Amino acid sequence: MTERKPPGVPFESWVDKQIRDAQGRGDFDRLPGAGEPLPPELSTPYDELWWIKRKMAREGLSSLPPALALRKEAEDTLAAAYAAPSERAVRKLITDVNVKIRAMMFRPPPGPPLGKKPYDVEEVVRQWRERRAARNPDSELQ
Repeated sequence: MTERKPPGVPFESWVDKQIRDAQGRGDFDRLPGAGEPLPPELSTPYDELWWIKRKMAREGLSSLPPALALRKEAEDTLAAAYAAPSERAVRKLITDVNVKIRAMMFRPPPGPPLGKKPYDVEEVVRQWRERRAARNPDSELQ
């Protein structure tokens, strides 16, 4: 713990002396983040929930209600299926997300409704084939 400011010494001079003494002792050497750019959150407006958001991101948690999180996952999965390298991968992606959609349809959590039906695997595969043929008219389908 630092000593108390002596009476009659201006506060700024006393703080400057404390900093100089700490630098002389090497207290600021090898601190975490030394020589690295400041984190981006220091250049953005203050958010009083920053620590909660960072913890949730680190823990892989979502702030969305389960139905909205699954809806987002389903949309991302459909986009990934269209970009998949093979028909087998498309079928696996869509089948896996359909299992989650069906489970939530029959056991809805509290919150907003899912509002999404399982994807038609054959229809997604058909669209995948069409997109693939449009991108590569010469290639064979896998």
